[in-house]
Amino acid sequence: MPITSLLEQNCKLYPEDVALVEVNPAIEDDRRMTWREYSLVESTPHGPYRREITWRVFNEKANRFANLLLERGIKKGDKVGILLMNCLEWLPIYFGTLKTGALAVPLNFRYSAEEIEYCVNLAECDVLVFGQEFIGRVEQIADRISNKRLLFFYGDSCPRFAEDYTRLTSNCSSRDPRILVTDEDDAAIYFSSGTTGFPKAILHNHESLMHSAKCEQKHHGQTKKDVFLCIPPLYHTGAKMHWFGSLISGSKAVLLKGTRPADVLETVSAEGCTIVWLLVPWAQDILDALDSGELKKENYRLKQWRLMHIGAQPVPKSMIRHWLEYFPNHQYDTNYGLSESIGPGCVHLGVENVHKVGAIGVPGYGWECRIVDEHRNVIEEPETVGELAVRGPGVMTCYFNDPEATEEVLDRAGWLYTGDMAKVDEDGFIYLVDRKKDVIISGGENIYPVQIEDFLHTFEPVEDAAVIGLPDKRLGEITCAIVEIKKNHTCTEEDIEEYCLKLPRYKRPKKIVIADVPRNATGKIEKPKLREMYGVVGLVAAENQS
Repeated sequence: MPITSLLEQNCKLYPEDVALVEVNPAIEDDRRMTWREYSLVESTPHGPYRREITWRVFNEKANRFANLLLERGIKKGDKVGILLMNCLEWLPIYFGTLKTGALAVPLNFRYSAEEIEYCVNLAECDVLVFGQEFIGRVEQIADRISNKRLLFFYGDSCPRFAEDYTRLTSNCSSRDPRILVTDEDDAAIYFSSGTTGFPKAILHNHESLMHSAKCEQKHHGQTKKDVFLCIPPLYHTGAKMHWFGSLISGSKAVLLKGTRPADVLETVSAEGCTIVWLLVPWAQDILDALDSGELKKENYRLKQWRLMHIGAQPVPKSMIRHWLEYFPNHQYDTNYGLSESIGPGCVHLGVENVHKVGAIGVPGYGWECRIVDEHRNVIEEPETVGELAVRGPGVMTCYFNDPEATEEVLDRAGWLYTGDMAKVDEDGFIYLVDRKKDVIISGGENIYPVQIEDFLHTFEPVEDAAVIGLPDKRLGEITCAIVEIKKNHTCTEEDIEEYCLKLPRYKRPKKIVIADVPRNATGKIEKPKLREMYGVVGLVAAENQS
């Protein structure tokens, strides 16, 4: 059964129930209330911008976009890129794409113009839907990507090089296009990268998406009465696949724009949220605000909040202990996954296993896990470190148009080799030890050292550079650049910091060390030695001892 069938089912069963709410605290809503819009803070005339749509409207919007695509010649197997910030249109566009039999291709909103062009070409997108925030970036590449490709714009003041999504869909039929889609049909392409930082296009079918919905509901028990608060971007598999628990249960979800602790608690209170998925920095910010007295629990309606879960990066044991001091009745879960395994859930702690915080958990619903040595032989002995491999209905079909890369990580028996080093304790719980890859995860975002290293090499005084991750209480990790300066050159840490202002903010090194960069006989940077030198001996293990 394709994932689109769940939307159609909810439209029939709960047509006038709220499906999605969009809340933007940064915008005061002082307009005349229309389309069932109203203030989040009902005691004041104005409040944060808020919109909502029902399951009927959600399905109609998806159908309108599907029919627009079909009118424009998009057919089964074509690809539709989605470059939007979280908004009420995001998921209807995603599902409208799937209803045609085409593939949805979500794009990271952090991508530069060049990265957008690279991914659109890599996935062979036939359509790109982009939002207001991306006009400048898309305009830079519009002449190169618009040939035989449709560009649809969602927002105000449509640019000359695109067509107006809102105007076009308003004239399309809201009836289901009734295109036959099966479990085996390709559904979506997501992007991921290894240590090189060059994205790979990850192909999933409808069975994979459907399994992620079943997995989410099995793990967190969503019912029609639950309300899920979604803060992370929907292009991310984690955000969307956690939302699939709302889709399969027909329950309401809230898209919150912003991560301020006060906004999170106000939204949980006003919307009656029962499930919240946080990243480590956001959870830590809430704790800090409560500790300082900036926020007081008693000012919010939080009794209905039953579950807080975290994923996308290692979770400090000390933070969860602190969280449960404030919220002793909360269920807690940790989720592990990767885009190649359709996001979170192939391993999860389980709400009944809070005593095992520090572990990533046990195999998720419908999943198998094992630890293997360098020859991919299964390691049976507890506490022995090897590579984590997973198998289940949510494993990717392949890396799109890249059979060599696919063969490196996916064997013929369906085992996906994650590149993460792990061990299993005597009770069968899996612990991450370190990452085989050098990707730094800071605040849930992947940062690729080689990109920063290459940039630093463009600075005239720099002889060599290496970038590693350092443990950080709030972000999980921060980037540290070890920079070797050329002889007869003078250069300070401040000089390097100023040069790095050319980088996007999230890629700028948070710590700079001027020192020699060690390389081995083959010319490779000895990053294990650097981690040892700067006190990083197992990014996860160090915190688990706290």
